[in-house]
This record gives sequence, structure tokens and C-alpha cells, in this order.
Amino acid sequence: MEARLEAVKRDTFGKNEARRLRAKGHIPAVLYGGVAVDGKPQATPIAVDPKALMGILRGESGVNTLIGLRVGSEDVKVLMREYQVDPLTRRLLHVDFYRIAMDKLLVVKVPITVKGEAKGIKQQGGLLDFVHREVEIECLPADIPENIEIDVTELMLGQSVRLRDVATSPKWKPISDPDIMLVHIVAPRAVAEPVAADAAAAATPAGEAEPEIIKKGKVEKADDEKK
Repeated sequence: MEARLEAVKRDTFGKNEARRLRAKGHIPAVLYGGVAVDGKPQATPIAVDPKALMGILRGESGVNTLIGLRVGSEDVKVLMREYQVDPLTRRLLHVDFYRIAMDKLLVVKVPITVKGEAKGIKQQGGLLDFVHREVEIECLPADIPENIEIDVTELMLGQSVRLRDVATSPKWKPISDPDIMLVHIVAPRAVAEPVAADAAAAATPAGEAEPEIIKKGKVEKADDEKK
């Protein structure tokens, strides 16, 4: 789904200008793409409404949202290249857009999502571990998926899903290494032995230290066999 965003061209630059823009409810941005008169890639300074842009970023497609950007009297199709946020307030500070052609393939990163609860979790007490949360794909701008969903229901302890196991679509093809692991089911970390030993000792009635003595005996026997 395409989002709409208004922008205005700007001809002043610098930190002071950025502060003035933010005080007026806008943030500085740059639109890349197109060809300038001298043949170099064009970079057009613009300003946009950060609230409207944040609404787009919080949508299902996030940074991969196809945007219809209106700059003055011109309408262009763009994607976000990158954006900056304040580390304390999390407010948007700056964003870069780039023009796209709707009939040309592009490479984007798409998030991985899972559905179902793995049998290795329900039946074996395992944990789901994400190894890669996004992959690169190639597609047309109108065909960028919101995410790539994988079903983990049948996964048992020690089993995994790799990119090659994911059903592809005629609208896109994977660019990332097909052998990369996306998720797997791992065993929870074992309780440290001293802790287990302490717990066993606490559960043993006073005067019954036999389990611990037997354990020491086994260790001593193993040491003798190594000599």
C-alpha cells in the first residue's frame, strides 16, 4: 500500500536552519535520484512533517513503505534510504529518500516473522532462537512484502529453518545466501552443576550425606582409571 507525504524544497542549510525547521514542525530531508544538468546524481534538499513520517514508519511495511512524495507540483515515488532519531527523545531528526522507477527491480531487506508454536518448545522445553531477523530480496517496488512468514510448528529440538526452506513467491526472489539459518530450536542452558549439587544437598535430610559420598567415590575411581 502506498503512503502519501508532502514535502517542500529548501534552499538554506546548516544546524541553525535545521533548528528553525524543527521549531516550525518540520525536519530536514534530502531526495536523491534523477539526473542533474551536469550529469551527476541529483540531491534535492527538502523538508517534511516528522509526525506524518513517523506514522509511515510505524506502519506494517515500515521503512519499506512505498511513498508518493509530493514536492511542490511534482509527484515522485520514493523509498526511505535512512533516517536519524534523537537517542534520548526518539524524535526524527533527518531522513533521506531516493527516487524509484516502478518498472525496475530493486533490492530491499525484509523482516522475518514466525507463526505457530514449535513442538520443540511445547513438548521438549526448548527455546526459539532468531539467528537472522531479515533477509535481502529482489522485487519490483509494488511487490515489496511487509514480511516473510515462516511456520515453526513442526520444529523439534535442534531443528532449524534456513532461507532455502522458505517458500518463495513469483513476485520476489531471495538475494541473501540460501544457506543462512533464520531460526532454530535450542535447549535451555543447563543449570550449573554446583547449583544442582547445592539443591540436592538441601533436599537431603540431615545426616544422609550418602549421595554426595557416592559421587565423590565415582570421581575418585575415574581419576584412578586415568593414571
